[in-house]
Amino acid sequence: MNYATLLLSTENNICTITVNRPDKLNALNKDVFTDLDNVLDDIAADENIRSVIITGAGPKAFVAGADIAEFSSLDKKEAMALAKRGQDVFFKIENSYKPIIAAVNGFALGGGCELAMACHFRLCSENAKFGQPEVNLGLIPGYGGTQRLTQLVGKGKSMELQMTGQMVDANEALALGLVNHVTSAENLLDKTKEILTVIQSKAPVAIAKVIGCINTAVAGGIGENGYEKEVTSFGDCFETADMKEGTTAFLEKRKAVFTGK
Repeated sequence: MNYATLLLSTENNICTITVNRPDKLNALNKDVFTDLDNVLDDIAADENIRSVIITGAGPKAFVAGADIAEFSSLDKKEAMALAKRGQDVFFKIENSYKPIIAAVNGFALGGGCELAMACHFRLCSENAKFGQPEVNLGLIPGYGGTQRLTQLVGKGKSMELQMTGQMVDANEALALGLVNHVTSAENLLDKTKEILTVIQSKAPVAIAKVIGCINTAVAGGIGENGYEKEVTSFGDCFETADMKEGTTAFLEKRKAVFTGK
């Protein structure tokens, strides 16, 4: 399937999604959200894809924010619908049972920072900048930024960053726990693929269960008890062929070969 605003490539079961609006610093608009929504469904149904990278086109930006020209004239009802649409797409990323990692290759501001934070974790290049500068427009984050930034960096720092609108560079993002690794721009995708190759060597069902349980922990158990979910998920793993293969391989002192069943 073709996507107007995205470039896709798949290698070694890793699908790289590149937001491709470099003339607009890859700003999010309704077409990007439509394409992301559709591609996530296609990836979920594609057995050849085991994991995903999201990055941005060009050397300057991951996603530099939302396309302000598209929403500057919205009324309250329309603005709320826009925020809900963005949140729904980002929830789909966050709750994907296949790992989705952000490779942040430049500015990740506003909606771009929110997109990165919706991914399961993040790597960035040395030139990356993160921020939620919406207050400069008389706005607040609408795609989950008030929640996810707080979860990742803590209440006090989240308050400061969102009230001042200031950006943080790659090294501060690493120190805050906003990203897991900082690399050179040239090595960013290779390092991300290296980590995903390790993840892909593990049992797919177990990886999916880890994602689900950790998401429940981050949500504070709202509507669901994380410990109970862990117990159930642990039990579910015992019904998989991969669990039998993994334990047998361990006892036989050989490398496990997982099939996702």
